[in-house]
Amino acid sequence: MAELGVNIDHVAPLRQARGVAYPDPIAAARAAAEGGADGITVHLREDRRHLRDDDVLRLRAALRVGMNLEMAATDAMVAIALRIRPAHVCLVPERRAEITTEGGLDVAGQQRVLADVLARLRDGGIRASLFVDPDPAQLDAAATMRAAAVELHTGRSCAPLPADAIAAGLAALRDAAEPARALGMIVNAGHGRRLDNVRPIAERPHVDILNIGHSIVARAVFVGMTEAVREMRALVVAP
Repeated sequence: MAELGVNIDHVAPLRQARGVAYPDPIAAARAAAEGGADGITVHLREDRRHLRDDDVLRLRAALRVGMNLEMAATDAMVAIALRIRPAHVCLVPERRAEITTEGGLDVAGQQRVLADVLARLRDGGIRASLFVDPDPAQLDAAATMRAAAVELHTGRSCAPLPADAIAAGLAALRDAAEPARALGMIVNAGHGRRLDNVRPIAERPHVDILNIGHSIVARAVFVGMTEAVREMRALVVAP
């Protein structure tokens, strides 16, 4: 049975649209926890397009569930993580032009940089994961550098892709989760999950945490954050 991590980043652009203090991402995180979120995920981007440093600091102090900090593998972000000390960190690729994270890290091609960042976080007592595509080469590289966990990118197994591409994406996720666990890593997953497509991922064995954000925040516009999380969690933890 997977746990549900809720990403509350997409509350912030609504606040930024008017340059006001509301809606407060911390209030959104509290409402998500009330709805049953097992953890809260936030992505502190280098350009701060969504959350800001003070949001993450306030969130760290306010949360009663674990915080998962998504971030680029840079010296500046490592320094922030070591100061804030979240429960978890997930290293993600980051490009200024992208609308959202578009794929996994090239772990195999960035082993020196990523191994150094992982070591620094590990020495600081922070468990770190790597956001990767379900590719055996990337999983092997992650295990070689002693990553505690990987988060499998699930975006290539959902609409608007055609049905055959979705089926191939789901097969790749199935074929990646068990080997990743066998390599000694915790296996999380996320990206592009909605109420209508979360079950094929939630039903996969060996997946510990499903991190879902945009679709929950979008649903919350109509039913509220607490109810939107309850709806998603009912599907994630269903037998």
